[in-house]
Amino acid sequence: MPTYWEYLKVEELLALQQPGGDEHDEMLFIIIHQSYELWFKEMLHEIGYFQKLLAAPDLPRAFHTMKRTLTILKMLVAKIDILETMTPLEFLAFRERLESGSGFQSAQFRELEFVCGHKRRAMIDNFPAGSPARARLERRFTEPTIWDAFVRFLAGCDFPVPREILKRDVTQPIAPSAEMQKVLIQVYRTDPSLANLCERMVDLDEGVQEWRYRHVKMVERTIGTKRGTGGSEGAEYLKTTLMRPLFPDLWEIRTSF
Repeated sequence: MPTYWEYLKVEELLALQQPGGDEHDEMLFIIIHQSYELWFKEMLHEIGYFQKLLAAPDLPRAFHTMKRTLTILKMLVAKIDILETMTPLEFLAFRERLESGSGFQSAQFRELEFVCGHKRRAMIDNFPAGSPARARLERRFTEPTIWDAFVRFLAGCDFPVPREILKRDVTQPIAPSAEMQKVLIQVYRTDPSLANLCERMVDLDEGVQEWRYRHVKMVERTIGTKRGTGGSEGAEYLKTTLMRPLFPDLWEIRTSF
């Protein structure tokens, strides 16, 4: 039987943190971002499972899985507090070693965006042709999103989800639908359990928006309005991603109750 150390491959894991110099804070930067990638992997794992549970359907386990996903998301937002203990000068001491590297190139975060419905073909073009990352994004781009799994589940519960919503092009952004909003209002008024599921979807949407806001402020706090590493627009680009709901219909209905 493997030991704890062997089972988790801790030796290999601890060998992955390799700062390029002697600056104290580079180790923190590496560990935070490596751990983000591990948690992105887990979130993709959980959201994929959530979609399968809705298709089953298995609502109790779906709720449990969404609760775990939301808890992970809150933890990811809270980790920004740790990054913000690093001052601009401490980051500047090793920033040049990132060269063309940028969080903009996190394929797993782009996968999360795609799974949640925020799909943009241009994001795929940031990854080299033939690379594993690009192949994963190409696949995610054509797959149904968590929203598609959700509306199909509602249709399976005999709610009159419009055919155009069920058959929509999943590579396109999730657009507001007045007819879908009527269905959601009906859900809220007639089925408390499914209304609770709707609220958990709103929690996911709000959590992603909170992540984006905290990320913007962290970047502004660290590098101000400078261009980001890898040639990205830094905070100015990140600001354009704010206040864009993933599931617009779940927000639009708030004024209709």
